[in-house]
Amino acid sequence: MVRRLNIDGDGQGDLGGHGGEQRAVLVYQLDAYRHWEAFLGRPPMEHGSFGENFTVDGLPDDEVCVGDRFRIGEALLEVTQPRVTCYRVGIRMREPRMPSLLVAHRRPGFYCRVIEEGTVAAGDAITKESSGGGMTVADVDALLYLPDPDRDAILRAAAMPALSPGWRRSFEAMLATRKDTRGNAGLTKVTGERPAWTGFREVRVRETRQESPLVRSFVFEAVDGEPLPPARGGQFVVLRIDRPAPLPPLIRSYSLSDGSSPGVYRISVKRGGGDGSRFLHASVDVGHVLAISAPRGDFVLGDDVSPVVFWSAGIGITPLLGMLHDLVLRTGARPRDVFWVHGTRSGEENLFVAEIAGLLSRTGTARRLLAFSRPGPDDRAGRDYDVDGHLDVAALRRAGIPLDASFYLCGPAAFMSAARDQLQAAGVPASRIASELFGGVEALRPGIAARHDVAPHPPADESTTGASVSFVRSGLTVRWNERYPNLLALAEACDVPVRWSCRSGVCHNCETALVGGGVDYAPEPLQPAAEGNVLICCSRPRGDVQLDL
Repeated sequence: MVRRLNIDGDGQGDLGGHGGEQRAVLVYQLDAYRHWEAFLGRPPMEHGSFGENFTVDGLPDDEVCVGDRFRIGEALLEVTQPRVTCYRVGIRMREPRMPSLLVAHRRPGFYCRVIEEGTVAAGDAITKESSGGGMTVADVDALLYLPDPDRDAILRAAAMPALSPGWRRSFEAMLATRKDTRGNAGLTKVTGERPAWTGFREVRVRETRQESPLVRSFVFEAVDGEPLPPARGGQFVVLRIDRPAPLPPLIRSYSLSDGSSPGVYRISVKRGGGDGSRFLHASVDVGHVLAISAPRGDFVLGDDVSPVVFWSAGIGITPLLGMLHDLVLRTGARPRDVFWVHGTRSGEENLFVAEIAGLLSRTGTARRLLAFSRPGPDDRAGRDYDVDGHLDVAALRRAGIPLDASFYLCGPAAFMSAARDQLQAAGVPASRIASELFGGVEALRPGIAARHDVAPHPPADESTTGASVSFVRSGLTVRWNERYPNLLALAEACDVPVRWSCRSGVCHNCETALVGGGVDYAPEPLQPAAEGNVLICCSRPRGDVQLDL
């Protein structure tokens, strides 16, 4: 029985990567079986070996078009998209390159949605009931995954009514990027902006300031006399802090709390239990020389003029303060209503009070909503803060903060998860909610059973030689070991949060910013990563490398 979401007894195991109305039935061809048996030197393979629901005689990918409708038994199916290849087909075939080969050989197979439910039996005839008049499955697949796609063809593909929404969004993202932009915006977020420099550049601490008992700011200027280039509010830099031998350098990332002053950058660091923050607070002062990366990150202020809500908790205030500086620089040309929402423990830990007040006064229309979870004896409600406790969407509503605004969130992971869930439950589209995690990325491991998070750590078989690999968001530096096939495998051995799907250089889910160093690819990905990025699923370090993980 073929139903709207799957086939009885043959449903999808991983609904994150497969399944749903647009991907209810997966179809693959006998002719493709013969092709792979010859190419791989295999004996005849059992039907279903490629994970398909229907193994069919006919319906080749270079003839079937998106939008075509076929009657099989009682069911009526409509072709919606090519198959999205993942690592499982490589496991089935005992060939790790298989996801890449399916695309390169233009034999992906395709998904269908169910127009009419009904029973289907082996041996049923396949009858074409109508033509979608669109592009073939093989051509559509090539537009997304193979290099140098034709933009006019992408435009035609995006306009096909039967194309699944996910593929349409990918094509629209590709059309929205400049032609000369390296990387594929249909597979990963591509800004087209290159880092101002590669690797690390020496800077000197020009100024320090104690913002609170636990937070200290550091202002950097270039050692070589060339002013540091402008940075966008919300971006971060990676610091390399050299320590006395035999201690290795510390590699840590910090958000810019202000990149608007010409030629200098400022970070603001909370003293915690980590080696990086302890060393900065205890050992770094005016005149100290260290090295930093170019500003990076796409958690930046959008160009629209809608009301904007900056909502932070604790030290998450730092990138949003950088954005507020950025917004003030633009205010003359693009006025925006600004709502500054922040939660902290008490007045003693309330950071940048005078600086924020001065900036908000320059935005035109601005409102502040401040919450203290543990007000001090000298803190006064209505004067120093507005809410006793923690902030939620209900508090924002009571304060008159509009929910049709653009929201920027930063703070502890639990805070951001709760704030995002509440905003979406209140009707705020996900596209209008941006957030920044101080720690690692949100992991994506399709089909892998959920487990309790484990803090990043050196691998069990830690090496004492080899290239140095730094996972800068995780605050972890380890040595490369040749037993790992790629950087993804090393990250997994260290429980560093990672994202992946194909594990062969096709899907770009693993695309990661390369802060410094270089890599070699094996196999070579079908399309290059964006400028300054690497695909960790198929690369190995050429020397010391620093990854934004």
